[in-house]
Amino acid sequence: MISLLLALMAAAPEKPNILWLSCEDMGPHLGFCGMPGVRTPHLDALARRSTWFRKAWSHAPVCAPSRTGIILGRHASSVGAEPMRSMVSLPEGVSMFPQELMKAGYYCTNNSKEDYSVEKPGRVWHESSAKAHYRNRASGQPFFAVFNDTITHESQIRNKHALARDPASVTIPPYWPDTPEVRHDWSQYLDRIEEMDAGIGKRIVELEKAGLADSTIVVFFSDHGSGMPRHKRWAGNSGLRVPILVHVPKMWTSKAAPYLRPGSSTDRLAGLVDLGPSMLALAGIEPPAGIDGRDFLSAKAGDPPAVLWGHRSRMDERLDLVRSVFDGRFVLVRNFHLQRPHGQHVAYQFETPTTRIWKGLFDRGKLNAVQSRFWMPREAEELYDLDADPHETVNLADSPARQADADRLRRLLRERILKTRDLGFVPEGMLETMRGANAPLEWGARDSNYPLEKLLEAALLAARKEGEAGRILALAGESHPGLRYWAAMGAACRPGESATLRPMLLGLLADASPSVRVAAADALARTSRPDTPKAREILLAAASVKENGLPTTLEALNALDAMGRASPEELTRLEKGLAGADKVNPRLRSYTERLMESLRRDR
Repeated sequence: MISLLLALMAAAPEKPNILWLSCEDMGPHLGFCGMPGVRTPHLDALARRSTWFRKAWSHAPVCAPSRTGIILGRHASSVGAEPMRSMVSLPEGVSMFPQELMKAGYYCTNNSKEDYSVEKPGRVWHESSAKAHYRNRASGQPFFAVFNDTITHESQIRNKHALARDPASVTIPPYWPDTPEVRHDWSQYLDRIEEMDAGIGKRIVELEKAGLADSTIVVFFSDHGSGMPRHKRWAGNSGLRVPILVHVPKMWTSKAAPYLRPGSSTDRLAGLVDLGPSMLALAGIEPPAGIDGRDFLSAKAGDPPAVLWGHRSRMDERLDLVRSVFDGRFVLVRNFHLQRPHGQHVAYQFETPTTRIWKGLFDRGKLNAVQSRFWMPREAEELYDLDADPHETVNLADSPARQADADRLRRLLRERILKTRDLGFVPEGMLETMRGANAPLEWGARDSNYPLEKLLEAALLAARKEGEAGRILALAGESHPGLRYWAAMGAACRPGESATLRPMLLGLLADASPSVRVAAADALARTSRPDTPKAREILLAAASVKENGLPTTLEALNALDAMGRASPEELTRLEKGLAGADKVNPRLRSYTERLMESLRRDR
């Protein structure tokens, strides 16, 4: 008996295996989450053996910035990678967490999507392909394996599909119009969830047949909210809330946080940025100092955070800057580009019938006030009480009864932006020029390079629809180009003060920074019709990859597109300016092509 016990002890693994079962573009619309009419038997069964995080958030409402934060354990905004597929180079010394697992002896596999907004810092996986599998590891070697199911992706709710449910039976959120197309898209999304559940079941059976279920921690999650409009790409709860399930087998309960119990749920706040550090801690590896994510799963896990936070910057071809916080009940959304609606024309999103129908009905004046808000000019702040308003339709930012909550969340958002050294408060092209390639992480921490507190104050000042023109004028005289950029942005948000701010904008057309020139030209075109030809010429000149780089060219193309169709002569000039774009960043080139197509269209 003693010899048998010793043999079993000798055979027991020292480190847990870790299996990630992830999916894409999916909110908590599952059976175990209480979603009516959605059959997810395999995930329901996993939930009965797991802990469900009821109030979990992604940090970005679109795939590449979300996956960047997950793989780094850092918010993409802290390395300047929150714009979609920006593909920036990582600072020296910043690793992706599977690399730390590999150093500790883990066999790390990814099957198969990567899609980060940063360049990989060397080898990150032993295998990363559609054939990658933990079965290929050495005998007795612990593994970290990712299997990502793409069936719930945005693209899969608009392709040909025979619906498994009656569209008349589904409930449509109040911000969408109730049309056959919307009901079809939402029904197809729910169908895809059921298909995804079947794939999850196969992976779990595979693990059991391999005899690994008792030694493997299983984590299930999605990268952000559903692929429907006003979910994906929106930095509110509907775009950021995700399901997270964590199953810890009995073998590893001593390594796990005591609140992780089979069949339980928790309102403890948890973010996807916390997953990587938690995996390291479960494996007995100290997470790197200075990262944003925090261990929330191991026995050493600390107290939960007061808030989770999200960020939205450039989405495909469209520019934006949004930051948000969530405390478990209230969501505060801070918009910094008030001249742009939430519902910008992102070409890929407009391939979904719901988006086209929704926008068309808005253009024809066929929507109610709640349904119209997505397409209208934004408020600077949005505050939602999810207990009373789970669909985020009633903005309480100016409610006297909620000012204490708004002030508290404003303070926490400010603290988070400063603590993480958010690099999103200058335009993408300007950041690329100032920072250069492979700058150390400390670059953004130095106020001499990046005066974040001043930039944040300037952005908050600019993102108002009226008032304080004198302070806007003062920003135009600052030495840092980011502050002058926010002077131009402030003018764009204040068309009622165009006479006062016009001379400032005319002066900024000659600024040394091309991003400032673009912002000034954009603001002039929006606020001073007589200056449109002059502004247009500045933008045509700025749209040069060779002279100003691809991100700044995207900024210029966005501003031109806001002004309407380009002439044949202008299109020829723009095509010359785009020469070489595919050699710099092929992914960004596709976004310039979408903007060029828009510039060719009649409005």
